[in-house]
Amino acid sequence: MTAQTAAHRSGRHFLQIPGPTNVPDRILRAMDRPTIDHRGPEFARLGKECLEGMRAIFKMGANSGGHIFIYPASGTGAWEAAIVNTLSPGDRVLMFETGHFATLWRRIAESFGLIVDFVPGDWRHGVDPALVESKLRDDKAHGIKAVMCVHNETSTGVTSRIGEVRKAMDAAGHPALLMVDTISSLASIDFRQDEWGVDVTVAGSQKGLMLPPGLSFNAVSDKALAASKSAKLPRAFWSWEEMLGPNKAGFFPYTPATNLLYGLREAIQMLVHEEGLDAVFARHNRHAEATRRAVRAWGLEILCLNPTEYSSSLTAILLPDGFNEAEFRRVALERFDLSLGAGLSKLSGKVFRIGHLGDFNDLMLCGTLCGVEMALGIFGIPHQKGGVDSAMEFLAHGNADAAN
Repeated sequence: MTAQTAAHRSGRHFLQIPGPTNVPDRILRAMDRPTIDHRGPEFARLGKECLEGMRAIFKMGANSGGHIFIYPASGTGAWEAAIVNTLSPGDRVLMFETGHFATLWRRIAESFGLIVDFVPGDWRHGVDPALVESKLRDDKAHGIKAVMCVHNETSTGVTSRIGEVRKAMDAAGHPALLMVDTISSLASIDFRQDEWGVDVTVAGSQKGLMLPPGLSFNAVSDKALAASKSAKLPRAFWSWEEMLGPNKAGFFPYTPATNLLYGLREAIQMLVHEEGLDAVFARHNRHAEATRRAVRAWGLEILCLNPTEYSSSLTAILLPDGFNEAEFRRVALERFDLSLGAGLSKLSGKVFRIGHLGDFNDLMLCGTLCGVEMALGIFGIPHQKGGVDSAMEFLAHGNADAAN
């Protein structure tokens, strides 16, 4: 052994950041196949199965119209695709400061010459539907072309009420498109593309879909497809129009991420056809509630202030003044091989995040919470013991539906 060789660590690494998440062995095995001809009949079947399966994940009816677009990209690529396919330079859009990722989406919008009405927020609440209605009622000339929201803000553990946002838009009688980022909520938290009247949804592969990073998605309504015909922003790789023709036969206009699509097909089988989406959401609700009970028992503070906006994908936790989350997370990693989510931008140093989404079960959560509780003690953070006991009691006997 050389001096540069790292010592072996036995057991599994606990990857409990809010994405990328743990990839199930079944999906790893599904991807472990030879690459095939992406213009051949076997790939056509794969492409069609993935495109149709994702309609079920987004809760798009079989006969409801609209389309799914799949890109070999991160979620950031899907943000860009949503913008360039629907909008023109100088268009106004309404966005909300719910956290780090809402802020990043704003920067992308501004880089394309959009005029962003960015409503300030405290990073502890989601989008206020009443404020959406007020802003749109004030826009008498209908200059706002899109309302853009993050469903689950990964930096804060706060979920916005998208169904209520749609009702607010309808109450205002405003024709703006509704665009929603579901990167850390899709296949973890209930999302209803059709029922909620969402026009463009943005998603990624590396969280609730249980895949490695590398695929991104737009779920698009007929209204958004119509808007794309007059949109003036430049697009080539991201063009929906270029995708529509090949997608009808299960193909793509460029070389797709074939092996990730094998994994996506397996994930759809697991989520939709075996566990079932309602059971998936109930599982995430249950693990989120168990985590919150642990946090309260420790005497620490959950960042999200409104219980109706609690995330079922992750929990963000404030540390007491004088304690740095980066140093705390380092202790958890070095002592227990446990990766926790960092505090991002204005929350840096103040907040750590526990991801409880994706391929996850009760014992994995208990192991995660044990690591957190031990690290709290080692790092000297004032807290009460018994957080893990509280979570275990709920997992053994609690009713997740009653708790949410």
